[in-house]
Amino acid sequence: MKAVQVYLSPSAGKKLIGDALSGREDILLAAKEHTLAVVMGSTNTYFASALARRLGLPFEEKGFYRGLLLPKSVKPSAPRQRYDFILRKGELLPEKSIFDIAPSLGAEDLILKGGNAVQLSSRDVGILIQSPEGGTMIPILSAAVGRRTRLIHPVGVEKRVDLPIPMLCALLNQESPSGLRMLQGPGLGYTELDAFRDLFGLDAELVAAGGVCGYEGGCLFRLEGEDDAVERLLLRREEEGETPAFEI
Repeated sequence: MKAVQVYLSPSAGKKLIGDALSGREDILLAAKEHTLAVVMGSTNTYFASALARRLGLPFEEKGFYRGLLLPKSVKPSAPRQRYDFILRKGELLPEKSIFDIAPSLGAEDLILKGGNAVQLSSRDVGILIQSPEGGTMIPILSAAVGRRTRLIHPVGVEKRVDLPIPMLCALLNQESPSGLRMLQGPGLGYTELDAFRDLFGLDAELVAAGGVCGYEGGCLFRLEGEDDAVERLLLRREEEGETPAFEI
C-alpha cells in the first residue's frame, strides 16, 4: 500500500469527475442501449466531452451551460448553447433538451445534472433555482421521482457545505422578494472522492483547500491504495499536465 498527496484545481476536479463517469459501465450501457441525458453545466461539459470522444460523437464544449456564478467582468467568448447532450441507443439526438425528452424517460434511462452544494457525508446535493418555473429540475423530478429514472449529480468538493441540504433549502426558500432558491436533487452526488476510486481504485480524503492565481477553490487530497494504482495516477497527471481553467 502507498499514500500520496494530490492537489486539484477546480477545473482539474471537474475533468477528473468527467473522465471517471465516462468510463463507468452503467453509464455506457445507458448511452448505447437506452437514453442518457446530460444537462448543460460546467462539470457536465467535461463529462460530455470525455464521453463523446469515447463514442466518436461530436460535442462543442463552449457555451454548454445554463446558469453560472461568475464575475460581472467576465464576458462569454461564445454564445450559450440551447440544447442538452442527449444520446439514445448510441445516437445523438440533435436540438433536444431535458424538457423535450423527460416525458419519455424510464427506469433504464439515466440523467446527469450538476449541483451547487454538496454535503460530503450524505452525498446530498442542492441545486440553485433562479427560474420562477423551477428550471430543468421540474422535468428531471417528473422522470426521477415519477418514473424512477436514474439520476447522478456530478459536483466538485469545492461546493461542499456544512449544514444538511434540506436545512439550506429551508433557509433559501423562505419568503423573500429576491435571491436564489434551492431544491434538493433526488440523486446522489458524485465528487472527486468517487472519481479517484472509480478511475484508480484509490481511497481519497479531502485534507486541505485553497490557493491563489487560479487555485482558489482547489483542494488537496490524500490518496491511498496499491502501489501500481498510485503509479498510474501519477503517470496520468504527468502526461496530462495542468488542466486549463474553465472557459465560457
